[in-house]
Amino acid sequence: MTIFSSTKQDDLDGNARTSYFNLPPLDVSIAFPQATPASIFPPCASDYYHFDDLLTLEEQTIRMKVRECMEKEIAPIMTEYWEKAKFPFHVIPKLGALHIAGGTIKGYGCPGHSITGAAVATAEVARVDASCSTFILVHSSLAMLTIALCGSEAQKEKYLPSLAQLNTVGCWALTEPEYGSDASALKTTATKVEGGWVLEGQKRWIGNSTFADLLVIFARNTTSNQINGFIVKKDAPGLTATKIENKIGLRMVQNGDILLKRVFVGDEDRLPGVDSFQDTSKILAVSRIMVAWQPIGISMGIYDMCHRYLKERKQFGAPLAAFQINQQKLVQMLGNVQAMVLVGWRLCKLYENGKMTPGQASLGKSWITLKARETAAIGRELLGGNGILADFLVGKAFCDLEPIYTYEGTYDINSLVTGREITGFASFRPAAMSKRSRL
Repeated sequence: MTIFSSTKQDDLDGNARTSYFNLPPLDVSIAFPQATPASIFPPCASDYYHFDDLLTLEEQTIRMKVRECMEKEIAPIMTEYWEKAKFPFHVIPKLGALHIAGGTIKGYGCPGHSITGAAVATAEVARVDASCSTFILVHSSLAMLTIALCGSEAQKEKYLPSLAQLNTVGCWALTEPEYGSDASALKTTATKVEGGWVLEGQKRWIGNSTFADLLVIFARNTTSNQINGFIVKKDAPGLTATKIENKIGLRMVQNGDILLKRVFVGDEDRLPGVDSFQDTSKILAVSRIMVAWQPIGISMGIYDMCHRYLKERKQFGAPLAAFQINQQKLVQMLGNVQAMVLVGWRLCKLYENGKMTPGQASLGKSWITLKARETAAIGRELLGGNGILADFLVGKAFCDLEPIYTYEGTYDINSLVTGREITGFASFRPAAMSKRSRL
């Protein structure tokens, strides 16, 4: 009879526990064989009202080209990179080959798509992965568009061709730690010196900033007290960008904190078309349309995933799709998608005809993101326990929608922009504060 000492027995138990807990997780297809994970992306089933008929042949071609790339190249890897909070840099050339960076910009190697074509491309990227769509949106609809609309001819010729191919990557730095919704009050300064400008300050939540080659930075001119724009190179002395950790949404997007300590920018890299904060509005008008199409795409993906899942998953001897309450929820999601698509499409047409107002863009973004959150919440319910797994897309999309609901103007701020337009009264500040500021 062998008697183990308590120490030896504890060691054996510890080794057993270590061995047990160090086992790799089961592949989801083995752990849950009854439904197909999002790595094999479901076919599109959300175009119930045949929105595709409203698109030109070129726009339909863009849509299918982007859809095919995203389903083939991104869907199999997105869960892994989302969990690690890392960006899949190896796919950038494949995204560049789609020729969607630069969207509506004409010339300089840019695609010159219609606003609808650019929006549809945004939705198709977001349908599979919201982080990739945010990467492209920041690069294309913010950084590139600012250079295209506010840059000199020399700046456009120098920077846009490489950005259009995604050979170089851009970011757009407006938000600061103390100024988010109140961005016009930003504190980063630009001081004129011989041959250029010296930037001092701090930016936060800047997507792509940790690896961007070019940073479009907004700063307050210390002489005029107005907001100016600058193109800053990633290796500029005094510039640092560090990753913001512990996000629950858009985890693949590398949001960063930017510190500017006496960063010199030559006169040739000051954006001549940015002389006040108002000059950012023409950029944000387009980018707000693109941001509105992100949750449209995300909701399409959620619906597609739930549509397939409910047909595959069985309980009580029948597919989940056979139960009345599940059908009602699926139809509610489908109705949301149709309405969101049509609002987004109408925004594009208003913009193309020169009729879109800031209030209309803000209403589109705020309302669409609100309905997308509702759609994601219903989808999460439908998938039960699998609704919290990134493997089945919906839980991941649920989290990704939270930052999109907030960035490019929170739901509340966008509502107030529309409210000001329809009533004639601005209500961004409490009444007492507004009165005090006028004294």
